[in-house]
Amino acid sequence: MSLTDIDVRRAEKRMQARLKAQPRATSARFDRRGGRIVVGLSNGLELGVPVNLAQGLAGAKAADLADIEISPTGLGLHWPRLDADLYLPALMEGVFGTRRWMAQRLGKSGGSSTSLAKRKAARVNGKLGGRPRKAVPA
Repeated sequence: MSLTDIDVRRAEKRMQARLKAQPRATSARFDRRGGRIVVGLSNGLELGVPVNLAQGLAGAKAADLADIEISPTGLGLHWPRLDADLYLPALMEGVFGTRRWMAQRLGKSGGSSTSLAKRKAARVNGKLGGRPRKAVPA
């Protein structure tokens, strides 16, 4: 399949419409006191993202976090000293990293959570003899 000039113009037109329809980053700064990245949006709102929730930013030095670049479209944030990137539309949906990274974070919190159902299941499992012992290689 080959792209024609008409296809390219249509794609550019769709992109321009999308850029007008959704908020874009107009500013970004590191709020040291709050421990978050504050992104100013084209619609006047500000988005605050806790550093410890964002992939590639947790544990970074303040000087490295303060050096933020905004992509020309306003849809991406880049930290050159950390080689970290975040996508603004994903941030606005509560996605703070790649799918795999998010699954690891959610898995950790799910495994440590306590609920009535989890306690009941643990009791039933305990009555059955608990977790099977790991086989020790001979």
